[in-house]
Amino acid sequence: MKRALFAFAAMLAATPALAQDNFPPAPPISDPKPFKLPATETYTLPNGLQVTLIPYGVAPKTVVSLRVRAGAVNEGDAVWLSEVTGALMKEGAAGKTAADLAAAAAGMGGQLNVSAGMQTTQVSTNVLSEYAPAAIQLISDVAIRPTLPASELARVKANLGRQLSVSLSEPGTLADVALGRAIYGANHPYGRLIPSAAQLQGYTIDQVKAFHSGQFGAKRAHLYIAGRFDAAAVKAAIDKAFAGWSAGPDPITLQSPHQAGPRILLIDRPGAPQTTLRLSFDANRAGSDADIPQRVTNALLGGAFSSRITRNIREDKGYTYSPYSDVDFTPEQALWTFQADVTTEHTGDSLHEVFNEIRRMQTEAVSADENKGIRTYLAGLFAIQNSTSNAVVGTLATRDLLGLPGDWTERYVPAVLAVTPEQMMASANAGYPIGKLTLVVVGDLKTVVPQLKAQPELANIPATTVTVP
Repeated sequence: MKRALFAFAAMLAATPALAQDNFPPAPPISDPKPFKLPATETYTLPNGLQVTLIPYGVAPKTVVSLRVRAGAVNEGDAVWLSEVTGALMKEGAAGKTAADLAAAAAGMGGQLNVSAGMQTTQVSTNVLSEYAPAAIQLISDVAIRPTLPASELARVKANLGRQLSVSLSEPGTLADVALGRAIYGANHPYGRLIPSAAQLQGYTIDQVKAFHSGQFGAKRAHLYIAGRFDAAAVKAAIDKAFAGWSAGPDPITLQSPHQAGPRILLIDRPGAPQTTLRLSFDANRAGSDADIPQRVTNALLGGAFSSRITRNIREDKGYTYSPYSDVDFTPEQALWTFQADVTTEHTGDSLHEVFNEIRRMQTEAVSADENKGIRTYLAGLFAIQNSTSNAVVGTLATRDLLGLPGDWTERYVPAVLAVTPEQMMASANAGYPIGKLTLVVVGDLKTVVPQLKAQPELANIPATTVTVP
């Protein structure tokens, strides 16, 4: 046996290695193909409820997701009342207990989910296809006929109170609250991100019921059905479950002007080993001519894991583990924000490198290879992100919330692939005016403030120490 192994090894050693030049060149990588949905159907019930049916995928599963334009923007100064309402909606509906609702969803192969966000409250499940009609009825019961039991209010508020306490211990929450107040004002929905503990615990069941009855209605709702399903049976179930829902109020129209910078907001955390940063500029609204170029530009600057900022202050310098930038879109405005937690002693160094990367984008055209690489990444990522029925519902719900055209999903990939280096440079110059920045810094101010003053971009900008909440 050993003799055979030695002979085989000798044969390999005697065989000349094939030169790399003998291999044919790798085939060129083509651009990602446009993302294309199967034919969807959207219609509106007489009461104003919008319905979108999306045949998608091959698994025998169906997503049923109701999005109601009743969220934090509808609360007034009763911050988190929509979250209290959403949590109580799961506690019983149409004569069923919370256990009954959970068992019904589980018996269909799914789980009942209710969540309240800034713009909407979602009531959703993902069930075996044969149960799609029953799931539609379940979602209807929870959204339209919730019990909102007073007996569960104290427990729901206690759970949310613990979440609030944890959030207020996190510097990222403090930074986000300060940023929202600075950009939109303390009395704007986007500037009122958290309640006080006393305010949260003071909410009554009458307030919850008034919020549900006053803010929920068919004209504010959009029902999405995605996956494999019997369209005729689903339509019949929708008519039965939702036709009697009252129309309710129209969605609100929100004005959200940005309060102009430049400004620096400081929050002291003595002895903190890291500094939490938020750097923001106004952005272009979704669907505008500048929207897609700004998305590609942001991805290269800080939005992708391979972005320039990430490679600089994470991979090369080791100042942070978590740099990231993104554009936050709402129906009426948009805001670009860079965020990171950086080591305290390198706070100034980190900002120096971020400013350098912004200026490099503004003054040097992106190379053809880098331009193609980030375009291909974004285009391919879009297809990957929409590979499931749940994800497609999220994409279409966002499209509809932002008022984008119905063919936006098909136009996205070609638009991304068409962005040029010149457009990226123009977007960087328009989108990141350093002289108009809003900067939030949460950290050990005695160590950090001297570093901020040493940055030429920040030396003459007024800084204000604030507290949260």
